[in-house]
Order: sequence, then C-alpha cells, then structure tokens
Amino acid sequence: MHRTKTWWVLALTVAISGLWACQSPANERQSQSTTQTTQTTQEQAVIADPRTYKKLDDATLKATLSPLAWKVTQEDATEPPFRNAYWDNHDDGLYVDSTSGEPLFSSRDKFDSGTGWPSFTKPVDPQRVTEKRDFSHGMMRVEVRSKAGDAHLGHLFPDGPAPTGMRYCMNSASLRFIPTAKLQAEGYGAYLPLFGGKATEIADSGSGMCAADAPGGPGCASSFTTLVVAATLTPAQVNKVKAVDGVFEVTATPKGVEVVFDPTVTSVDAVRAAAN
Repeated sequence: MHRTKTWWVLALTVAISGLWACQSPANERQSQSTTQTTQTTQEQAVIADPRTYKKLDDATLKATLSPLAWKVTQEDATEPPFRNAYWDNHDDGLYVDSTSGEPLFSSRDKFDSGTGWPSFTKPVDPQRVTEKRDFSHGMMRVEVRSKAGDAHLGHLFPDGPAPTGMRYCMNSASLRFIPTAKLQAEGYGAYLPLFGGKATEIADSGSGMCAADAPGGPGCASSFTTLVVAATLTPAQVNKVKAVDGVFEVTATPKGVEVVFDPTVTSVDAVRAAAN
C-alpha cells in the first residue's frame, strides 16, 4: 500500500513538473515585458505571401478538428506533454495553423526544450501571431494566438536558445505540419527559401474559405476550399457529393450549393463530377 501511494505521488509530481515547464519560465526572467518579446520577434525576415487567411466558422471547425484540437484552439486548453504529434518531430518543413492554414513556424527554428511540447525560437513572420498577457492559473504569462485564425497556440517565454532567446511553447493540436517536399504542391512554395530552396510564384489570393471557381482558382490559402457546384441539388446528389473523400460540408446558400472540401484529398473536378 505504501509503495502504491509513493508511486502515485511520484507520477503526479512528474506530470505537474512537465506542465509547469511549458507554462512557466525561469523566475528571474518573468519580469521581461511583452514589448521586449515583440521587438525580438520583429527581427525575423518576412516571406512575401499575398494570400489572405481567415478563421473558419464554428460549424466547419467542429466538423474538421479533432475534439482535442477544438479544445486547444478554441477553448485555450493544453494538450498532454510528450503525448502529442510534433514534440519529437525532426523532419524539415512548415508548421501552419490547423484552423486556417496560416504559416506559423519553420522546422529550422524548432528545438528540443525538454518540455514535451514543440518549441520554436521565432515565427516565420512576426505579423502572423499575436501576443497577449495571460493571468490564468495564478500565473502571468504571454499567450500566443494565430493572427488570422485567432486560434490559441500556446505560450511564449524568454528562456529559449540563441539567436532570439525566446521559447514559443506550442500545442501540436494547434498546428499542421507540411514536409518541405510537399510545400509547393500544397501552395506554400513561397516558403521554400526557408529550407534552402527557390520560391515558387503564388498565383492566387484566396483565403481560408476561398472560392475555387473565382478567377485564379482553384488555389486556396489553407486546407479548405469552398466551391459553388450548382444552383440546387437533389437529395441524392447531395449524398453523392458528401460521399466524396475529403468533402466536409454541403450547404444550400443564396449563391447556390456550396461544398467545403480539402483540396489535398480531392479535387475541384471530382467534386463537380459528383454533383452532376
């Protein structure tokens, strides 16, 4: 009985220590201000990305995010340390907002913080994130959110390595990782110079819910595309479209029947074919 009690005390201590590691910087550095933090991140070069990213509606997010990703990005929860997708990911690539596709962090700025969460020294563009004071849980911290998607990403601490000295302690559930080899195919070719490649032209200026049939389409800014397939559809046609792998939502609107789908899974032509 005594050994069992000791084991539980030890497990609880380890769990609390891991959570505190991501949520609390060293005491002697807690006094550094958000202004100082922002000045440090402003040193990062900005990638020329003309596209527009925006937050998706709640219905679409609930249909596409996992329950954990919803709680983290929309309800400011924190995922478990060492039991998440990217804490130990060493592949080269770009980390984007899981809710909007907005580019956030590069693997070249990722480091092992020992906390069990993916940590970065800086974002790919300081304008892609916002920082705000967070006084929850009896602590004073700096919360980091995505600019366009307004998704909770994690917290920022001034105890990271060179060159910035900052630690962006992020939740894997708030991110989607795109390997370098897939950047161009997924529309992020402008970020190839971060990994020693040559930037490819971005021909579209879509958004998180871009119109695939608009001029310059079907390119989109994120993993989601909105396509008007017809003025009306029969129930049988709607079911046929919904059955297409990668389709998340079919909705009748004043503009016509809109289909929300993931262009990395299916195509505009496939969605249109299912609607006919």
